[in-house]
Amino acid sequence: MKLVVIRWVLLSIFGLLAGVAGAQEQDVRSREQAIAGLSSANVGERHLAIRWFARSGNFGDADLLIEHLADEDDALRADAEGAVWVLWSRSGDAEIDKLLRGGIHDMNQGHMAQAVDTFTRVIERKPDFAEGWNKRATAYYLMDDLDQSLKDCDEVIKRNPRHFGALSGYGLIYIKRGELEHALEYFERALAIDPNLRGVEESIELIRYKLRKEGKEAT
Repeated sequence: MKLVVIRWVLLSIFGLLAGVAGAQEQDVRSREQAIAGLSSANVGERHLAIRWFARSGNFGDADLLIEHLADEDDALRADAEGAVWVLWSRSGDAEIDKLLRGGIHDMNQGHMAQAVDTFTRVIERKPDFAEGWNKRATAYYLMDDLDQSLKDCDEVIKRNPRHFGALSGYGLIYIKRGELEHALEYFERALAIDPNLRGVEESIELIRYKLRKEGKEAT
């Protein structure tokens, strides 16, 4: 993901967490209530369920929320997307989560080499934590080390096949490499999981237009 995308994601997460902080604990008191709330016909109850998971859920709960990325309510879709990122960033180890946040801070400050070092420490301490690989892939992309970024994206998808961020990352890498057909493939896979990725949707349209102009069929 480009740096501007990272910042947009972080703003979305912070907005969600602000809503979580303002929610009353008694609204949803248990995981069972939250799971039931996700299936409610009442959009307010679905919102509260998603915010419970953002506050109290774990990495594995992200799959429950991905289904709501296509919810009929626009605001709820945004909440679900933010909550998925929150859950993906939880390794189950507070120290590793703190280290990850430090790497993200370094990256947002433009200290890419330092960010790579930090994310590498995350990976070494918890190699099964997909988000460590994803954030390092992002840092490598921003350093124009496309080969290493691709390798790290592969590691993300091995651990989290529905990671629409990493799939979008593939697309960005292949655009830089001039491989538009591959970029289109990965952007379409990302959009199939998260239909709210407007930038990805626009990129798909532009790639298809360019391929048609070049006399190539978009697969």
